[in-house]
Amino acid sequence: MFVDFQNVFLAYGESSGFAVEDITLQAREGEFIAIVGPSGCGKSTFMKLATGLKAPSRGTVAINGERVVGPLKIVGMAFQAPTLLPWRTTLDNVLLPLEIVEPYRSSFKQKRTEYVARAMKLLKTVGLEQYAHQFPWQLSGGMQQRASICRALIHEPKMLMLDEPFGALDAFTREELWCVLRDLWTERQFNVILVTHDLREAAFLADTIYVMSRRPGRILARRENPLPRPRDLEVTYTEPFSELVHELREHIGRVRNG
Repeated sequence: MFVDFQNVFLAYGESSGFAVEDITLQAREGEFIAIVGPSGCGKSTFMKLATGLKAPSRGTVAINGERVVGPLKIVGMAFQAPTLLPWRTTLDNVLLPLEIVEPYRSSFKQKRTEYVARAMKLLKTVGLEQYAHQFPWQLSGGMQQRASICRALIHEPKMLMLDEPFGALDAFTREELWCVLRDLWTERQFNVILVTHDLREAAFLADTIYVMSRRPGRILARRENPLPRPRDLEVTYTEPFSELVHELREHIGRVRNG
């Protein structure tokens, strides 16, 4: 298994109680999983555990066959806010991880031409090639988020962590970026852990969907996605898709009313 959580608990302080408790979860190599649940249920805490930013109070976390004991270099991350540096162009924002993370940092100057070509290929994949030399304030929110995803992928990570990446976007742009992410994942087959409130997003993108309880966060349900791949947006208007979203909504409803 590429991702392996075994009976994981995490408390932020002695008096605060557990933020997540008894999390056991596995994901095979190349699998796309989504984690859904109400605000404050521990979805973001789960991401910190998976990336090594937080160590579990109990239990073990292993990624790619190795126990996680500190921040991982094989992970790329993107968040709801694109957090692009306003004084850097789109291209230079995408290149940033290669400037600061080893083993790329020490060879950045010598290999800059190669790395620029890699960044431009990514930008072309997401339709931003002609905006490479624009600054973030010259881009729409959707364009900024595309650039953010490129930045997360520039060092060719084995796992992409996405924390509500499309939550601030309008519905049309959000669905457009679902397809961008779907295509990138289909081409590269990296692992993805998507944290989202959007049940339709989870149903469209993920192989497996986990529903978390309110704090302390526990996994209440695991649902393998029955929708065949490849998926296009037309699937979101079908009965099987609606049934899956409705089932997830029922789980969330039980969480809120429980």
